Amino acid sequence: MVSVVQNVAIDCADAYELARFWSEVTGCPMHPEDRPGDEETQVLLPEGPLLHFNQVPEPKTIKNRLHLCLRPETSREEEVDRLLRLGATFVADRRGPEGTGWAVLADPEGNEFCILRSESERAATTP
Repeated sequence: MVSVVQNVAIDCADAYELARFWSEVTGCPMHPEDRPGDEETQVLLPEGPLLHFNQVPEPKTIKNRLHLCLRPETSREEEVDRLLRLGATFVADRRGPEGTGWAVLADPEGNEFCILRSESERAATTP
């Protein structure tokens, strides 16, 4: 017997607004019953676990011990630019001069996540 991951839970100050941000990031819909002011909301990913947002009273105070890594369909640089326009902030540059690596961003509530290279970018730098 095994356990199946149902969702990735993300604590936040405003569940609806943070789910709305992540819905735009992923291009996936929020649960159709979610409304502004809801203390729990979800982004419905097509495969795998849901993104589940829990409204909590305490603010984020330390670096995430668990984070999402995203592989864009476009280039890494185009995706970083798009997500910054959506409200993400730039946290750290882990990109190598030869095109490897990733960029670390944070969502509007400070939760870190990584933008990896696209499949085509990986193929172009792999011998």
